[in-house]
Amino acid sequence: MSGQRVDLLRRAMAEAVGTGFLLTAVVGSGIMAERLAAGNIALTLLANTLATAATLIALILVFESISGAHFNPAVTLVAAWRMDHRWGDVPAYLVAQLAGAVAGVAAAHLMFGLPSFARSQHVRAGGGQEFGEFIATFGLIAVIHLCGRGRPGAVPYAVGAYIAGAYWFTSSTSFANPAVTLARMLTNTFAGIRPADAPGFMLAEAAGAMAATYFVTFLCGQSLDQATNRVGATPAGPGDRAMTAPAPIRVLILCTGNSARSQMAEGLLRAEGGRWFLVASAGTHPTALRSEAVSVMRELGIDISGQKSKSLDVYRGASWDWVITVCDHAAQNCPVFPGSACRLHWSFSDPAAVKGGEAERLAAFRAIRDQIRGKLGEFIAEQSGPQPPSC
Repeated sequence: MSGQRVDLLRRAMAEAVGTGFLLTAVVGSGIMAERLAAGNIALTLLANTLATAATLIALILVFESISGAHFNPAVTLVAAWRMDHRWGDVPAYLVAQLAGAVAGVAAAHLMFGLPSFARSQHVRAGGGQEFGEFIATFGLIAVIHLCGRGRPGAVPYAVGAYIAGAYWFTSSTSFANPAVTLARMLTNTFAGIRPADAPGFMLAEAAGAMAATYFVTFLCGQSLDQATNRVGATPAGPGDRAMTAPAPIRVLILCTGNSARSQMAEGLLRAEGGRWFLVASAGTHPTALRSEAVSVMRELGIDISGQKSKSLDVYRGASWDWVITVCDHAAQNCPVFPGSACRLHWSFSDPAAVKGGEAERLAAFRAIRDQIRGKLGEFIAEQSGPQPPSC
């Protein structure tokens, strides 16, 4: 089995397990709350809310660096539409999410001595509840992408907080997830939904996700990882050119594992270049974000904990103004991108190769961070000048 297939299998497994635990929390907490609340529906809903939100935060924190922690077909499809996720990986994610959701319902039932599945009789009908699902899904997608743009490390907590709130301010109690909706047809408990009502919920969820995608694009211009052409609002970055430039400069930073050097470079350019640049990073053989990189960037007040290690394949269909390789292996294996992308190669040693204790490793990461920062400072100054250099 090829490395890419193994990587996809690993990510799909994470999605299946994460979605399974999410449904176990939703259904299981509903069962427990019904048994303990003595018919008090408000108390049952409160217990269901708190357990679901807390579990969701934990699951996102655990699986985000592996699969992105989507656990939701709407989130996966929006990410692919915005080119934050490969379309070729979408079927595996959707199958994993649905299978995990169904397994999660069965696990919750078995824990509480119920049959594995039971056709739900819980009526959730009417335009008001369907509009509630539209609102719930719209808000969820907006929170993920808008918070991810400004404060990526806060996304798990923002999502959990939003879901907790939407449980109470939407008439539908905020399913906001087609896989969850389908799986909840299989439980005749507090969390269930009658099969006849599920299609209306899922159509509303799809409409909410689509509307949120256009809303986010309208507010922010094109996604950092999305557009194949340079379009968007006039940037408010450094230098005199910011007054006349038609769009931010699109920069893709590449390394082998997309775990340290390219991740630090992405965070630095985004923080210090402002809206003058749209920046993304990727790896020829992605692994996972290194904790040492997060730590030394935090010393500068830059939070990259929400960044993810991504495959170069995600960006093969996009065009870039600059492609910067920060390790020799990536430079040798960099593909040809459409358009007229300029290329730069900065050879930085791999801080992850340094052995020793935590202090030695952090010192190595800190040194490479400062080297990258120096090169990016020169790059920003050149690009923001009145006559930026050509390739």
